[in-house]
Amino acid sequence: MALEIERKFLVTGDGWRTQAHKRIAMRHGYLTPQDGPASVRVRVEGDVGKLNVKQAIVGMSRAEYEYTIPADEAEQMINTLCRGLILKTRHYVDHGGHLWEIDEFEGDNAGLVVAEVELRSETETFARPDWLGAEVTSEHRYYNNALASHPYARWSA
Repeated sequence: MALEIERKFLVTGDGWRTQAHKRIAMRHGYLTPQDGPASVRVRVEGDVGKLNVKQAIVGMSRAEYEYTIPADEAEQMINTLCRGLILKTRHYVDHGGHLWEIDEFEGDNAGLVVAEVELRSETETFARPDWLGAEVTSEHRYYNNALASHPYARWSA
């Protein structure tokens, strides 16, 4: 089984921007209901299509499977079959021996910036960048699957 071990954090400030060595625009939607046992996501990353199946649980470790598909087919699925639409730019930052993926959301989720780091184990330690804010790994509403149905713009303060 493919296993993703990932922690998720809010981002504070813009200090990470100068450290980003790569950026890629992404758009995706979901083929499954938000409350199912798995999420099935269709994504276009730049000019590459991806189909992703992930265990729909909140937490650090989840089963995950991802496959490359033709980008034009991914676009068609997003436009005709998917619920919700996530628009974001992913920024890649190397820090302390780990690759951080910083998602800067757009559209209905504009204003939300989340950093994720993949780990080899749940107990692996890592250096915390100074732009790292509160951990939100255990907060369902920060997961893309939830943001597709309940965008950040609709959250009450």
